[in-house]
Amino acid sequence: MKLSIALCASAVTAASLPTREDGLPLSEFGQTTSVSQEDAAAGIDLGFSLNPRGDQGWPLDTFGEVHHVEPADARQGKDLGGNNFSVLPIFGPGHESSLDSWLDKSSRKVGHDANRFRQFKHKVGDAIEKIEDIIDDVLEPRYLHPKDLEPKDVEPRDTGDCANPAIRFEWDDYSTSDKQAYVGAIKCLINKPASGKFQYSRNRYEDFVRLHQSYAPNIHSQSTTAQTHKFLLWHRYFVWAFEQVLRDECGFNRAMPWWDEKKWAGKFAQATIFTTQYFGTLPGPTNGRGTCVTNGAFAGLQSNLGPGQTVNNLHCVQRAVNEQTTAQTGVNSYNTCLARTTYPDFHSCVEFTFHAQGHNGVGATMADAIASPGDPVFFMHHLYIDYVFRKWQLGDLSRRTTISGCATNNGCSPLTLDTVIYLGNICGAKCPDLPVRQLLRTLSGHFCYRYNY
Repeated sequence: MKLSIALCASAVTAASLPTREDGLPLSEFGQTTSVSQEDAAAGIDLGFSLNPRGDQGWPLDTFGEVHHVEPADARQGKDLGGNNFSVLPIFGPGHESSLDSWLDKSSRKVGHDANRFRQFKHKVGDAIEKIEDIIDDVLEPRYLHPKDLEPKDVEPRDTGDCANPAIRFEWDDYSTSDKQAYVGAIKCLINKPASGKFQYSRNRYEDFVRLHQSYAPNIHSQSTTAQTHKFLLWHRYFVWAFEQVLRDECGFNRAMPWWDEKKWAGKFAQATIFTTQYFGTLPGPTNGRGTCVTNGAFAGLQSNLGPGQTVNNLHCVQRAVNEQTTAQTGVNSYNTCLARTTYPDFHSCVEFTFHAQGHNGVGATMADAIASPGDPVFFMHHLYIDYVFRKWQLGDLSRRTTISGCATNNGCSPLTLDTVIYLGNICGAKCPDLPVRQLLRTLSGHFCYRYNY
C-alpha cells in the first residue's frame, strides 16, 4: 500500500550552518514521496541515499511532491473515484465571463441599478453564490427578496459559542509590529531546547516537525481513493497548538495571523510574506537543486529531520518555487472546493488541490509530504487551509455539528464525533487527545477563534 503525504522539515540554530550556500539538486526533493505505510509507520529510512550535507541543496526528487489533482480535474470529479464528487454549479471569477456579467444576470431578480449599491465587498477569491456575497448594503432594500437579506457569511450564534473569540488577521491586515513579533516568536522556539518528548528533535520548533513526521501516515491520505478524512481536523488542532506554544513559551501576545494564499496564485514569490523582513524570499531552484533560505528571519535555518522519515540528517531548509504550480492555488480551486456539499468531498478536494499545490509550489522542504513543517511558512499555508475549512463550515450548520468519512486510509473505519485526534501532548495540558466533537467548531468545544473575514 502506497502512502502519499506532505509536511515540513525542522529547524536548528543558524550557528551550526556551514559556510556553503548553494542549494541541493531539486531532484533530491522531488514531489511528495510515496512510501509504504508499513515503512512510514515504522520510521524506516526510505533509501534516499543522500550525501553528507551542509547548506548545499538537494536534488528536488529527494523531497518528492504532495499528491495532487489539477483544479480542472477536481471540478469534473476526475481521479477522485469513490468520493462521490458531483459536478456542481460554480460562480465567480473563472466561471463567469466577469463579475459584472454575473451581476447583470442577478439583476433580473433584484432590480439592479449600480447607483443603488453603496459598496461592493467581494474579495478576489471569495466564492460568490448570491447577491449579498458581493454587496455590503443597498439603499433601497425593497428590491431584494427577503431571503437575499439573510447574512451568508455570519456564523449563527449557537448554544455554547464562546463570547469573545480571538480574531486571526490576514497578513496584509496585520501591522508591521505584529508581523515582527510573530516571526520573532518562531525564532524563539528555534532557539529553545527540545522538550525531550520527541526523539530526534534538536529544538522546540523541531518538536512540531517531529510530531508531524511521526504522525504523517495517520493524518494524510495514501491516495485520492484511499483516504483518511482526519487531515483537516488534525491540522486545525496542530496549528492551534503551535499558537499556544508561541504564546506560553515565547511570550507572543498578538493576534494570530493567517495568509490569504489565493490572492497570490501564480505569483507566490511576490507575496508580502516572502520578504527579507519576514519569511525570506522565495527563490527558484539552483542548478536543479533546492535553494537554501539565506535571508529573512530564518536565514541559515537548519533541519535535522526529513526528507520523509529520515532523522539525524542535518541540512539547510530549502525552497524552489514553481509559479506554474502556485497558479493552481487560486480562485478556481477555492470555489471548486467550497461548492462541495459533503465533508468527505470537501476534504478530498482541499487536500488534493490547493493544499498539495501550495506545498509543491513553494517546493523543496515544503514539497516533502512528511517533514514539510521544517519550513516555517508551513504554518502560514495551513492557517489558510483552516480558514477555507471554516469558510465552508459557515455554509450550513450541519457542517459544524456532524462528521462523516474515513478515520483511516486503510480499510475506512468510520470517522465519527467520537473519533479521537492525537497530538502527542505537544503543548502540555492544553493539548490532550480529544474527540472530533471538541475540534469540529472554532467557536465552541476546545477552541474560541475566528478569522477577520
